Amino acid sequence: MSSQRVETSRLQDEFPDPESADNVVYNPTFDELREFANHDETTTEYGSPRYVSAQKSRSADQTKNLVDDDFSDDDWDAIEDALAGVEDYEFVCLDRMVGRHPDTSYVCRLFVPKEFSRIALSWAKLLEPAQGEPDFQTLQLPDWDTEDGQRRRIRILPEEGLTFVLGSDYTGEAKKSFLRLYMYRAKQQGGLGLHAGSKRVRIDDEDGIEEVGQAFLGLSATGKSTLTGHGCWLDDPEGAEMLQDDVCAMLPDGQITGSEGNGLYIKTDGLDGDEQPALYDAATDESAVFENVHVEDDGTVDFDNTDLTTNGRAVILRECLDSAADDIDMAEVDQIFFITRNPTMPAIARLTPEQAAVAFMLGESIQTSAGDPDAAGESIRVVGTNPFIIGPEGEEGNRFYDLIDDNDVETYVINTGYVGSPDADIGVEDSVNILVGAARGNIEWNYDEKLGMDIPESVPGVDVEAFYPPNQFDDYESEIDAMREERRAYLAQFETLADDIEDAVY
Repeated sequence: MSSQRVETSRLQDEFPDPESADNVVYNPTFDELREFANHDETTTEYGSPRYVSAQKSRSADQTKNLVDDDFSDDDWDAIEDALAGVEDYEFVCLDRMVGRHPDTSYVCRLFVPKEFSRIALSWAKLLEPAQGEPDFQTLQLPDWDTEDGQRRRIRILPEEGLTFVLGSDYTGEAKKSFLRLYMYRAKQQGGLGLHAGSKRVRIDDEDGIEEVGQAFLGLSATGKSTLTGHGCWLDDPEGAEMLQDDVCAMLPDGQITGSEGNGLYIKTDGLDGDEQPALYDAATDESAVFENVHVEDDGTVDFDNTDLTTNGRAVILRECLDSAADDIDMAEVDQIFFITRNPTMPAIARLTPEQAAVAFMLGESIQTSAGDPDAAGESIRVVGTNPFIIGPEGEEGNRFYDLIDDNDVETYVINTGYVGSPDADIGVEDSVNILVGAARGNIEWNYDEKLGMDIPESVPGVDVEAFYPPNQFDDYESEIDAMREERRAYLAQFETLADDIEDAVY
């Protein structure tokens, strides 16, 4: 579904030529960008900059793409007015590369008014420098407004690779503008874009060192970065390396390719040096950039203070993350974990391919401040735990099933919240022990009639009995029956979803 009022192909030519335009500073250095943004900086105790944005999260309800949505005349007017007014701004423009794999790498070009150089500084630290003509272009005008006062309008033209971020100064809009298109291109090539992190776990077994590729699908702020970036407390020659933190592409042959080669955009709420040592050390390096993190007048950083927002962020460099690998691509994925915070689910369950496709389509979790601060804590379903899908969502589920079935990928759902009540909280140590147990293959599984899934009889280092859902509810049978009914009704809305997937509801 789309409505096209203008010749979209010509819009690419209306972006400024950064090499010749008098009002564009092209590819400035990090030091130059920080100097441009000095008026917005509070310097932290670590010597790093902290900035505060007016918009504290993505504007999902103000976002449309031309594949799935109709653009109104007001939308087209906004796009044309934004391009017509580019001469009124002084811009910074940066070219960066999303992805390294030859099949999934694209040149990205971001235009931001120089006044908002803090956005460009944060974004530029996530990706590696690029050369050549852009595949994707984003124009972000944070102070954009209309005569009737309507602000915040994010409009995407996927085929043309163009995004217009109008009225938002949130760095996450710039970041996702390119990653959204990266995932769309992966699907066009027969693969699938995944809102996922990836890591490589090295296990010493009787045959020597085995490398296990793991990927984690989850909504922002559900523990994806924590699990992906954790070193798993393994001693050499064993170990764990983070490949990618946020967005990947799964190719038809089972490869998982990464998108961001230089940095990570992590959530800082409650960041703890004991539970998340690698992320904490990188965030407290002077190279980090903080956004909406509480900082005292003397520069003291308080990760537990959420007065500004519960969606505080930090851009950290991969080179400062001890657990980060040199590469970002995975030759073959062995295990995929769906991260949920659904309290009716156990700490870990093993899925059949059909059940995995169900988990993909359900995308069950708890709303976080990254998506909608006003609804944080409420139950939510997002297909693929990916709010950036372009195109029919049912087709995504079918494609996911084909990919994991063709490549014999093990699939699991892992709960990073609690079971039943907060008294049965699943800690980071529990989750890490589960990941290591899955990598070693030493989890003992049993099919559970009540849950309709394989659940562990034992996991080294984890009290699985404490996380057995039927023990945490007064009437679990009624609870899960109602949940299954809701799940079936939810899946029924996707007309293109295969019947075998709909019938596999757990």
